Amino acid sequence: MKALLVALLLAAVPAAAADTQRDRALAAGYKAAFLCSGIFNAGQTEAQVTADDLNGIYPEYQSLIAALPAKIDRTARTVSVTFDPALPPRIAAWRPLLGCASLPIGGTNTEVIPRLTPDFRKPDLAAVDAARWPLGDRGAAVRPPRAAAKALAAVVARAFDPAAFGGKNNDTSATTAVIILHNGKIVAERYRPGFDSHTPQRTWSVAKSLTAALIGRAAELGRIDIAAPAAIPTWSASGDPRAAITTEQLLRMNSGLWTAGPGNRTDAIYIGGATVPQAAATMPLEYAPGAHFNYSNNDIMLAALGLEARVADPLGFPFTELLWPLGMTRTTPETDWQGHFILSSQVWMTGRDLARLALLYSRDGIAPDGRRLLPAGWIARSTTPSGIQPPPGRGGYGLGIWLYGPADGLPAGTYGFIGNRGQFAIIVPARDLIIIRRGFDASGAAFNPLAFTKEVLNLPL
Repeated sequence: MKALLVALLLAAVPAAAADTQRDRALAAGYKAAFLCSGIFNAGQTEAQVTADDLNGIYPEYQSLIAALPAKIDRTARTVSVTFDPALPPRIAAWRPLLGCASLPIGGTNTEVIPRLTPDFRKPDLAAVDAARWPLGDRGAAVRPPRAAAKALAAVVARAFDPAAFGGKNNDTSATTAVIILHNGKIVAERYRPGFDSHTPQRTWSVAKSLTAALIGRAAELGRIDIAAPAAIPTWSASGDPRAAITTEQLLRMNSGLWTAGPGNRTDAIYIGGATVPQAAATMPLEYAPGAHFNYSNNDIMLAALGLEARVADPLGFPFTELLWPLGMTRTTPETDWQGHFILSSQVWMTGRDLARLALLYSRDGIAPDGRRLLPAGWIARSTTPSGIQPPPGRGGYGLGIWLYGPADGLPAGTYGFIGNRGQFAIIVPARDLIIIRRGFDASGAAFNPLAFTKEVLNLPL
Protein backbone atom coordinates (compact mmCIF):
# COMPACT_ATOMS: atom_id res chain seq x y z
CA MET A 1 0.00 0.00 0.00
CA LYS A 2 2.82 2.41 0.92
CA ALA A 3 4.60 1.75 -2.38
CA LEU A 4 1.36 2.30 -4.28
CA LEU A 5 0.75 5.61 -2.47
CA VAL A 6 4.25 6.84 -3.29
CA ALA A 7 3.81 5.81 -6.91
CA LEU A 8 0.54 7.72 -7.13
CA LEU A 9 2.11 10.83 -5.59
CA LEU A 10 5.01 10.74 -8.02
CA ALA A 11 2.68 10.18 -10.94
CA ALA A 12 0.84 13.37 -10.00
CA VAL A 13 3.92 15.52 -10.71
CA PRO A 14 3.48 17.44 -13.99
CA ALA A 15 5.70 15.88 -16.63
CA ALA A 16 6.66 19.30 -18.03
CA ALA A 17 8.14 20.41 -14.69
CA ALA A 18 10.80 17.71 -14.43
CA ASP A 19 10.31 14.22 -15.73
CA THR A 20 13.67 12.51 -15.46
CA GLN A 21 14.76 10.05 -12.82
CA ARG A 22 17.73 12.25 -11.96
CA ASP A 23 15.53 15.33 -11.48
CA ARG A 24 13.45 13.40 -8.97
CA ALA A 25 16.53 12.06 -7.19
CA LEU A 26 18.01 15.55 -6.90
CA ALA A 27 14.71 17.08 -5.78
CA ALA A 28 14.48 14.40 -3.09
CA GLY A 29 18.06 15.15 -2.07
CA TYR A 30 17.24 18.86 -1.91
CA LYS A 31 14.29 18.22 0.37
CA ALA A 32 16.21 15.80 2.60
CA ALA A 33 19.23 18.09 2.93
CA PHE A 34 17.31 21.27 3.74
CA LEU A 35 14.87 19.60 6.12
CA CYS A 36 17.78 17.96 7.91
CA SER A 37 19.80 21.17 8.25
CA GLY A 38 16.84 23.38 9.08
CA ILE A 39 15.52 21.06 11.76
CA PHE A 40 18.76 19.88 13.36
CA ASN A 41 21.07 22.87 12.75
CA ALA A 42 18.55 25.67 13.23
CA GLY A 43 15.91 24.04 15.44
CA GLN A 44 13.11 24.87 13.01
CA THR A 45 9.91 22.97 12.36
CA GLU A 46 9.20 21.04 9.18
CA ALA A 47 6.59 23.66 8.31
CA GLN A 48 9.11 26.51 8.69
CA VAL A 49 11.68 24.82 6.47
CA THR A 50 9.04 24.01 3.88
CA ALA A 51 7.84 27.62 3.79
CA ASP A 52 11.33 29.12 3.51
CA ASP A 53 14.17 26.88 2.35
CA LEU A 54 11.94 24.73 0.14
CA ASN A 55 10.04 27.63 -1.40
CA GLY A 56 11.15 29.94 -4.21
CA ILE A 57 13.88 27.52 -5.30
CA TYR A 58 15.04 26.27 -8.69
CA PRO A 59 11.86 25.69 -10.73
CA GLU A 60 12.79 22.18 -11.82
CA TYR A 61 12.84 21.08 -8.17
CA GLN A 62 10.09 23.33 -6.86
CA SER A 63 7.45 21.53 -8.91
CA LEU A 64 8.49 18.14 -7.54
CA ILE A 65 9.27 18.65 -3.88
CA ALA A 66 5.76 18.83 -2.44
CA ALA A 67 4.86 15.40 -3.80
CA LEU A 68 7.95 13.66 -2.39
CA PRO A 69 7.19 12.14 1.03
CA ALA A 70 9.73 12.80 3.80
CA LYS A 71 10.40 10.77 6.94
CA ILE A 72 12.07 12.61 9.82
CA ASP A 73 13.78 10.44 12.43
CA ARG A 74 14.45 12.73 15.38
CA THR A 75 16.24 10.02 17.33
CA ALA A 76 18.73 9.11 14.60
CA ARG A 77 18.61 12.70 13.30
CA THR A 78 18.11 11.69 9.71
CA VAL A 79 15.69 12.72 6.98
CA SER A 80 14.68 10.29 4.24
CA VAL A 81 12.78 11.33 1.10
CA THR A 82 11.35 8.76 -1.29
CA PHE A 83 11.53 9.53 -5.01
CA ASP A 84 11.03 6.09 -6.57
CA PRO A 85 9.26 3.15 -4.86
CA ALA A 86 11.75 0.76 -6.44
CA LEU A 87 14.84 2.55 -5.09
CA PRO A 88 16.11 3.55 -1.63
CA PRO A 89 15.12 7.01 -0.43
CA ARG A 90 17.52 9.94 -0.42
CA ILE A 91 18.97 10.29 3.07
CA ALA A 92 20.58 13.21 4.88
CA ALA A 93 22.11 12.56 8.30
CA TRP A 94 23.09 15.08 10.98
CA ARG A 95 26.33 15.01 12.99
CA PRO A 96 27.46 17.17 15.92
CA LEU A 97 29.33 20.29 14.73
CA LEU A 98 29.29 19.22 11.08
CA GLY A 99 25.56 19.39 10.41
CA CYS A 100 23.97 17.29 7.70
CA ALA A 101 25.59 15.23 4.96
CA SER A 102 23.77 13.61 2.04
CA LEU A 103 24.26 9.98 1.21
CA PRO A 104 24.84 9.21 -2.48
CA ILE A 105 21.89 8.26 -4.63
CA GLY A 106 21.11 4.65 -3.79
CA GLY A 107 22.98 4.82 -0.48
CA THR A 108 21.28 3.66 2.71
CA ASN A 109 24.06 3.08 5.27
CA THR A 110 24.22 6.18 7.46
CA GLU A 111 27.16 4.68 9.35
CA VAL A 112 29.47 5.46 6.41
CA ILE A 113 29.05 9.16 7.17
CA PRO A 114 32.01 10.15 9.35
CA ARG A 115 31.15 11.11 12.88
CA LEU A 116 33.28 13.87 14.33
CA THR A 117 34.96 12.65 17.51
CA PRO A 118 37.06 15.65 18.48
CA ASP A 119 39.33 15.87 21.47
CA PHE A 120 37.74 19.22 22.18
CA ARG A 121 34.22 20.25 23.03
CA LYS A 122 31.99 22.97 21.69
CA PRO A 123 32.28 26.05 23.91
CA ASP A 124 29.66 26.64 26.57
CA LEU A 125 27.20 28.79 24.62
CA ALA A 126 25.83 30.56 27.68
CA ALA A 127 29.33 31.50 28.80
CA VAL A 128 30.34 32.74 25.36
CA ASP A 129 27.12 34.70 24.94
CA ALA A 130 27.81 36.47 28.23
CA ALA A 131 31.22 37.69 27.02
CA ARG A 132 31.63 41.17 25.58
CA TRP A 133 30.92 41.77 21.90
CA PRO A 134 32.12 40.59 19.44
CA LEU A 135 33.27 37.41 21.20
CA GLY A 136 29.90 37.27 22.96
CA ASP A 137 26.69 39.27 22.89
CA ARG A 138 27.17 41.60 25.86
CA GLY A 139 27.36 45.21 24.79
CA ALA A 140 26.84 44.33 21.11
CA ALA A 141 24.38 47.13 20.41
CA VAL A 142 24.53 50.85 21.04
CA ARG A 143 21.74 53.35 20.57
CA PRO A 144 22.67 56.06 18.07
CA PRO A 145 21.42 59.64 18.42
CA ARG A 146 17.66 59.99 18.07
CA ALA A 147 17.67 61.33 14.50
CA ALA A 148 20.02 58.59 13.31
CA ALA A 149 18.04 55.88 15.12
CA LYS A 150 14.80 57.04 13.53
CA ALA A 151 16.35 57.15 10.04
CA LEU A 152 17.94 53.72 10.50
CA ALA A 153 14.65 52.21 11.65
CA ALA A 154 12.89 53.53 8.54
CA VAL A 155 15.50 52.14 6.13
CA VAL A 156 15.63 48.80 7.92
CA ALA A 157 11.83 48.58 7.82
CA ARG A 158 11.96 49.07 4.05
CA ALA A 159 14.34 46.12 3.81
CA PHE A 160 11.44 43.95 4.99
CA ASP A 161 9.24 45.20 2.14
CA PRO A 162 9.33 42.43 -0.49
CA ALA A 163 9.21 44.94 -3.34
CA ALA A 164 11.95 47.24 -2.03
CA PHE A 165 15.56 47.43 -3.18
CA GLY A 166 14.99 45.71 -6.47
CA GLY A 167 13.22 42.72 -5.00
CA LYS A 168 10.19 41.15 -6.66
CA ASN A 169 9.31 38.70 -3.94
CA ASN A 170 5.65 37.85 -3.48
CA ASP A 171 6.42 36.55 0.00
CA THR A 172 6.20 39.35 2.56
CA SER A 173 8.68 37.47 4.75
CA ALA A 174 11.57 37.22 2.27
CA THR A 175 13.89 39.24 4.53
CA THR A 176 14.70 37.47 7.79
CA ALA A 177 17.41 39.65 9.32
CA VAL A 178 19.11 43.02 8.93
CA ILE A 179 22.07 44.12 11.04
CA ILE A 180 23.95 47.39 10.62
CA LEU A 181 27.21 48.00 12.46
CA HIS A 182 29.01 51.31 12.82
CA ASN A 183 32.44 51.56 14.47
CA GLY A 184 32.20 47.88 15.34
CA LYS A 185 28.90 48.11 17.25
CA ILE A 186 25.36 47.20 16.20
CA VAL A 187 23.34 50.36 15.61
CA ALA A 188 20.32 48.67 14.02
CA GLU A 189 19.06 45.09 14.14
CA ARG A 190 15.75 43.54 13.19
CA TYR A 191 14.48 40.00 12.61
CA ARG A 192 11.44 38.48 11.03
CA PRO A 193 9.13 36.70 13.50
CA GLY A 194 10.49 33.21 14.11
CA PHE A 195 14.12 34.37 13.75
CA ASP A 196 16.46 35.96 16.26
CA SER A 197 20.16 36.66 16.80
CA HIS A 198 20.84 32.96 17.37
CA THR A 199 18.94 31.54 14.39
CA PRO A 200 21.29 30.25 11.68
CA GLN A 201 20.53 30.16 7.97
CA ARG A 202 22.39 28.72 5.04
CA THR A 203 25.00 31.19 3.83
CA TRP A 204 25.00 30.06 0.22
CA SER A 205 28.02 31.74 -1.44
CA VAL A 206 28.84 33.89 1.56
CA ALA A 207 30.67 30.70 2.54
CA LYS A 208 33.26 31.48 -0.14
CA SER A 209 34.47 34.41 1.94
CA LEU A 210 34.67 32.17 5.01
CA THR A 211 36.81 29.75 2.99
CA ALA A 212 39.21 32.55 2.11
CA ALA A 213 39.47 33.47 5.79
CA LEU A 214 40.24 29.86 6.74
CA ILE A 215 43.01 29.72 4.17
CA GLY A 216 44.27 33.07 5.46
CA ARG A 217 44.39 31.57 8.94
CA ALA A 218 46.42 28.62 7.64
CA ALA A 219 48.76 31.06 5.89
CA GLU A 220 49.30 32.98 9.14
CA LEU A 221 50.20 29.66 10.80
CA GLY A 222 52.71 28.92 8.03
CA ARG A 223 50.80 25.90 6.77
CA ILE A 224 49.98 27.07 3.26
CA ASP A 225 51.43 29.33 0.58
CA ILE A 226 48.59 30.46 -1.63
CA ALA A 227 50.98 31.30 -4.47
CA ALA A 228 52.02 27.62 -4.61
CA PRO A 229 50.12 24.88 -6.46
CA ALA A 230 47.07 23.61 -4.61
CA ALA A 231 47.40 20.18 -3.02
CA ILE A 232 44.70 18.31 -4.94
CA PRO A 233 45.38 14.54 -4.95
CA THR A 234 43.39 13.98 -8.16
CA TRP A 235 45.86 16.18 -10.05
CA SER A 236 49.02 14.48 -8.78
CA ALA A 237 49.59 12.19 -11.75
CA SER A 238 52.67 13.05 -13.77
CA GLY A 239 51.83 15.32 -16.69
CA ASP A 240 48.50 16.61 -15.34
CA PRO A 241 48.50 20.34 -16.25
CA ARG A 242 45.99 21.09 -13.48
CA ALA A 243 48.79 20.50 -10.97
CA ALA A 244 50.01 24.02 -11.77
CA ILE A 245 46.82 25.69 -10.49
CA THR A 246 47.56 27.69 -7.34
CA THR A 247 45.36 28.19 -4.31
CA GLU A 248 45.29 31.90 -5.07
CA GLN A 249 43.99 31.23 -8.59
CA LEU A 250 41.23 29.08 -7.08
CA LEU A 251 40.25 31.80 -4.60
CA ARG A 252 40.23 34.41 -7.38
CA MET A 253 38.16 32.21 -9.75
CA ASN A 254 41.07 32.15 -12.20
CA SER A 255 41.74 28.40 -12.25
CA GLY A 256 40.90 27.93 -15.94
CA LEU A 257 38.87 24.82 -15.09
CA TRP A 258 35.79 24.05 -17.14
CA THR A 259 32.42 24.33 -15.42
CA ALA A 260 28.83 23.95 -16.58
CA GLY A 261 28.25 27.67 -17.08
CA PRO A 262 29.08 30.75 -14.98
CA GLY A 263 28.45 30.18 -11.29
CA ASN A 264 28.36 26.51 -12.09
CA ARG A 265 25.46 24.67 -10.47
CA THR A 266 27.03 21.94 -8.38
CA ASP A 267 23.84 20.05 -7.58
CA ALA A 268 25.64 16.70 -7.70
CA ILE A 269 27.62 17.69 -4.61
CA TYR A 270 25.10 19.91 -2.84
CA ILE A 271 22.12 17.59 -3.08
CA GLY A 272 23.18 14.57 -5.13
CA GLY A 273 25.47 12.90 -2.62
CA ALA A 274 28.63 13.22 -4.74
CA THR A 275 31.85 14.08 -2.91
CA VAL A 276 34.10 17.08 -3.52
CA PRO A 277 37.01 14.96 -4.87
CA GLN A 278 34.61 12.86 -6.94
CA ALA A 279 32.98 15.81 -8.70
CA ALA A 280 34.79 19.15 -8.32
CA ALA A 281 38.31 17.77 -8.69
CA THR A 282 37.58 15.97 -11.96
CA MET A 283 36.87 19.05 -14.09
CA PRO A 284 39.27 19.47 -17.05
CA LEU A 285 41.08 22.64 -18.01
CA GLU A 286 39.32 24.97 -20.44
CA TYR A 287 41.84 27.84 -20.25
CA ALA A 288 45.40 28.14 -19.03
CA PRO A 289 45.51 28.67 -15.25
CA GLY A 290 45.26 32.38 -14.54
CA ALA A 291 43.98 33.26 -18.02
CA HIS A 292 40.21 33.41 -17.49
CA PHE A 293 37.68 34.49 -14.82
CA ASN A 294 34.78 32.12 -14.20
CA TYR A 295 32.71 32.42 -11.03
CA SER A 296 32.78 28.84 -9.86
CA ASN A 297 31.67 26.84 -6.86
CA ASN A 298 34.22 24.20 -7.80
CA ASP A 299 37.18 26.58 -7.46
CA ILE A 300 36.34 27.42 -3.86
CA MET A 301 35.57 23.81 -2.91
CA LEU A 302 38.93 22.84 -4.37
CA ALA A 303 40.72 25.56 -2.42
CA ALA A 304 39.19 24.09 0.76
CA LEU A 305 40.07 20.56 -0.36
CA GLY A 306 43.69 21.59 -0.86
CA LEU A 307 43.72 23.02 2.67
CA GLU A 308 42.98 19.55 4.07
CA ALA A 309 46.47 18.33 3.15
CA ARG A 310 48.11 21.32 4.84
CA VAL A 311 46.61 21.08 8.34
CA ALA A 312 46.88 18.37 10.96
CA ASP A 313 43.18 18.18 11.82
CA PRO A 314 41.11 19.09 8.75
CA LEU A 315 37.73 18.62 10.44
CA GLY A 316 38.64 20.50 13.59
CA PHE A 317 40.65 23.31 12.00
CA PRO A 318 37.75 25.66 11.12
CA PHE A 319 36.40 25.52 14.66
CA THR A 320 39.54 25.81 16.77
CA GLU A 321 41.47 28.18 14.53
CA LEU A 322 38.82 30.61 13.27
CA LEU A 323 35.16 30.18 14.21
CA TRP A 324 35.42 29.84 17.96
CA PRO A 325 38.19 32.43 18.45
CA LEU A 326 35.78 34.87 16.77
CA GLY A 327 32.79 33.85 18.89
CA MET A 328 31.13 32.16 15.87
CA THR A 329 29.77 29.34 18.01
CA ARG A 330 26.52 28.97 16.06
CA THR A 331 28.12 28.45 12.66
CA THR A 332 27.94 24.96 11.16
CA PRO A 333 30.11 24.13 8.14
CA GLU A 334 28.75 21.00 6.48
CA THR A 335 30.62 18.26 4.64
CA ASP A 336 29.98 15.63 2.00
CA TRP A 337 29.43 12.08 3.21
CA GLN A 338 33.16 11.35 3.17
CA GLY A 339 33.99 14.31 5.39
CA HIS A 340 35.17 16.98 2.91
CA PHE A 341 33.84 20.47 3.67
CA ILE A 342 31.48 21.93 1.05
CA LEU A 343 32.73 25.43 1.71
CA SER A 344 31.37 27.10 -1.39
CA SER A 345 27.85 27.22 0.01
CA GLN A 346 26.82 24.71 2.68
CA VAL A 347 27.48 26.63 5.87
CA TRP A 348 24.79 27.58 8.39
CA MET A 349 25.48 30.88 10.13
CA THR A 350 23.60 33.43 12.22
CA GLY A 351 23.44 37.09 11.25
CA ARG A 352 25.61 38.01 14.22
CA ASP A 353 28.17 35.35 13.32
CA LEU A 354 28.31 36.84 9.84
CA ALA A 355 28.90 40.21 11.52
CA ARG A 356 31.79 38.67 13.48
CA LEU A 357 33.39 37.42 10.28
CA ALA A 358 32.98 40.83 8.66
CA LEU A 359 34.51 42.48 11.74
CA LEU A 360 37.58 40.23 11.43
CA TYR A 361 38.12 41.73 7.98
CA SER A 362 37.33 45.29 9.00
CA ARG A 363 39.77 44.95 11.92
CA ASP A 364 42.65 43.79 9.67
CA GLY A 365 42.48 40.14 10.70
CA ILE A 366 42.72 40.71 14.46
CA ALA A 367 40.60 38.56 16.80
CA PRO A 368 38.59 40.00 19.71
CA ASP A 369 41.36 38.92 22.14
CA GLY A 370 43.99 40.85 20.15
CA ARG A 371 45.55 37.87 18.41
CA ARG A 372 46.38 38.14 14.75
CA LEU A 373 44.38 35.43 12.96
CA LEU A 374 45.05 36.50 9.37
CA PRO A 375 48.46 37.53 8.03
CA ALA A 376 49.50 41.16 8.01
CA GLY A 377 48.50 42.46 4.58
CA TRP A 378 45.96 39.68 4.00
CA ILE A 379 42.98 42.02 3.93
CA ALA A 380 44.68 44.35 1.45
CA ARG A 381 45.57 41.36 -0.73
CA SER A 382 42.05 39.97 -0.43
CA THR A 383 40.40 43.23 -1.45
CA THR A 384 42.74 44.15 -4.31
CA PRO A 385 41.75 43.00 -7.81
CA SER A 386 44.41 40.86 -9.40
CA GLY A 387 44.42 38.59 -12.41
CA ILE A 388 41.50 38.31 -14.81
CA GLN A 389 38.43 40.11 -13.48
CA PRO A 390 34.66 39.66 -13.98
CA PRO A 391 32.97 41.35 -16.95
CA PRO A 392 32.24 45.07 -16.47
CA GLY A 393 29.22 45.87 -14.35
CA ARG A 394 29.56 42.99 -11.91
CA GLY A 395 32.12 44.49 -9.54
CA GLY A 396 35.65 43.21 -9.10
CA TYR A 397 36.78 40.02 -7.38
CA GLY A 398 39.47 39.43 -4.79
CA LEU A 399 40.19 36.41 -2.62
CA GLY A 400 36.67 34.99 -2.29
CA ILE A 401 35.29 38.52 -1.97
CA TRP A 402 33.38 40.86 -4.30
CA LEU A 403 34.93 44.32 -4.74
CA TYR A 404 33.07 47.60 -5.24
CA GLY A 405 33.85 51.30 -5.47
CA PRO A 406 33.03 54.57 -7.23
CA ALA A 407 32.03 52.78 -10.43
CA ASP A 408 29.27 51.14 -8.38
CA GLY A 409 28.31 54.37 -6.63
CA LEU A 410 30.08 53.32 -3.41
CA PRO A 411 33.16 54.57 -1.57
CA ALA A 412 36.52 53.29 -2.74
CA GLY A 413 37.58 50.10 -0.98
CA THR A 414 34.06 48.76 -0.37
CA TYR A 415 33.78 44.97 -0.56
CA GLY A 416 31.26 42.27 0.19
CA PHE A 417 30.49 38.67 1.05
CA ILE A 418 27.62 37.81 -1.30
CA GLY A 419 25.38 34.71 -1.49
CA ASN A 420 22.31 33.37 -3.25
CA ARG A 421 18.78 34.11 -2.03
CA GLY A 422 19.79 37.51 -0.66
CA GLN A 423 22.60 36.78 1.82
CA PHE A 424 25.24 39.48 2.13
CA ALA A 425 27.61 41.47 4.29
CA ILE A 426 28.85 44.71 2.73
CA ILE A 427 31.91 46.28 4.39
CA VAL A 428 32.58 50.00 3.83
CA PRO A 429 35.98 50.71 5.44
CA ALA A 430 35.81 54.42 4.61
CA ARG A 431 32.83 54.73 6.96
CA ASP A 432 33.62 51.83 9.34
CA LEU A 433 30.24 50.45 8.34
CA ILE A 434 29.03 46.85 7.94
CA ILE A 435 25.61 46.10 6.42
CA ILE A 436 24.14 42.61 6.71
CA ARG A 437 20.96 41.19 5.27
CA ARG A 438 19.67 37.60 5.31
CA GLY A 439 16.67 36.31 3.43
CA PHE A 440 14.87 33.77 1.28
CA ASP A 441 14.61 35.60 -2.03
CA ALA A 442 12.78 33.66 -4.69
CA SER A 443 14.60 32.69 -7.86
CA GLY A 444 14.83 35.80 -10.06
CA ALA A 445 13.70 38.15 -7.28
CA ALA A 446 17.00 39.16 -5.70
CA PHE A 447 17.27 41.96 -3.14
CA ASN A 448 19.88 44.50 -4.33
CA PRO A 449 22.65 44.80 -1.74
CA LEU A 450 24.27 47.83 -3.36
CA ALA A 451 21.01 49.80 -3.48
CA PHE A 452 20.42 49.09 0.20
CA THR A 453 23.99 50.04 1.06
CA LYS A 454 23.63 53.37 -0.73
CA GLU A 455 20.55 54.25 1.30
CA VAL A 456 22.31 53.40 4.54
CA LEU A 457 25.30 55.51 3.50
CA ASN A 458 23.00 58.48 3.08
CA LEU A 459 21.90 58.33 6.72
CA PRO A 460 23.24 60.74 9.35
CA LEU A 461 25.40 58.22 11.20
